[in-house]
Amino acid sequence: MKPLQVKHPDAFGKVAVLMGGTAAEREVSLRSGNAVLQALQQQGIDAVGIDIVASPIAALAAVKIDRVFNIIHGRGGEDGVLQALLEILNLPYTGSGVLASALTMDKLRTKLCWQGMGLKTPPWYVLETEQDIDACINKLGFPVIVKPAQEGSSIGMSKAENRAELLAAVRLAQQYGCDVYAERWITGQEFTVAVLQGQALPVIRLETPHAFYDFDAKYRANTTQYHCPCGLTAQREHALQALAVTACQGLKVSGWARVDVFIDENDCSQLIEVNTVPGMTDHSLVPMAAKAAGIDFGELVWRILETSLVT
Repeated sequence: MKPLQVKHPDAFGKVAVLMGGTAAEREVSLRSGNAVLQALQQQGIDAVGIDIVASPIAALAAVKIDRVFNIIHGRGGEDGVLQALLEILNLPYTGSGVLASALTMDKLRTKLCWQGMGLKTPPWYVLETEQDIDACINKLGFPVIVKPAQEGSSIGMSKAENRAELLAAVRLAQQYGCDVYAERWITGQEFTVAVLQGQALPVIRLETPHAFYDFDAKYRANTTQYHCPCGLTAQREHALQALAVTACQGLKVSGWARVDVFIDENDCSQLIEVNTVPGMTDHSLVPMAAKAAGIDFGELVWRILETSLVT
C-alpha cells in the first residue's frame, strides 16, 4: 500500500462528512457517516457531520468547509448528482467523479461498459413492462435475480424460480422508480474486492444461508460468514484483484470502491456491480478487507480522505 500522502491532520482543513440523504439507503449511510466522523475526529481532523435531509446546497451553505468526505449511499449521493454540485462549488471530495459515479450507480450501464471491454458479466434482460416476462424467460430461463438498476444494498432485489415469482419480483423492483432487469442466476462462490487508491485489498468470500446476499444478510444477520483469507490460491486471488482494478479503471472509478464478483461453476469470474461509496458500518466489507491488509479503521478513513486531494 502506498505511504500516507498527508502527515498532519491540519492539512485537510475543515472536513464535512456528508451522510444520510433521502434514498432508500439512508439508514446505512447514517451509520457509516457516524463511524467515519468519529474516526476522523479521534485523529485530530477538524470534521463536522452533516445529515443531508433535503437540499445539499442549503446544508453546505450553512458551514464553511474545505473538503467533503462523502458517505451518502445510493441515489443523490453516489450517482453523480452530489459530485456535480461539489464540482460547481469547487469543493474537493472523496471518491469518484461525476462520470464514474453516474455510470456505476446504474447497474445496467455498468454491465454494458464491462461487456464492451470484453469482461464477463451474467446475461440479463430488461423488463420495461410485465409483457416482457415471457421473453425474459425464453432468454434466461430460471432461476433469475431481479434488480432495480439504480438501487444499492440489495434493496428491491429478489430471486425468482418460476413465472409467478418473476412477476412478483418485477412488481417489487418497479416500486423503486428506476429501470428493472433480470439477471441469470449464478451458482458458485461470491467474492468482493475493495480497491483503495488504485490498489486491491485482500479478497473476501461471502457465505449466507439466505437465498442471496440481501439487505438483511448485509446489515442485520449474524449468520453471514466472511472468509478472509478467501480460500483461493494466491494466483487466483491476484487474478481476481487485477480484474477488480481493471473493472474500476474502465468506468473511471477513482479513490476507493468495492467490486462484487462471482466465480461460477465453470470457474469463470463474473462481474456483478461496483460500489463507489461502500458501507463503513460494523458489518461492512471494506473495513474488513483493510484490516486484513493491516490497515485499521482510522487509517482507512484517513486514506479515503486523502482521495479528495486528487479529485
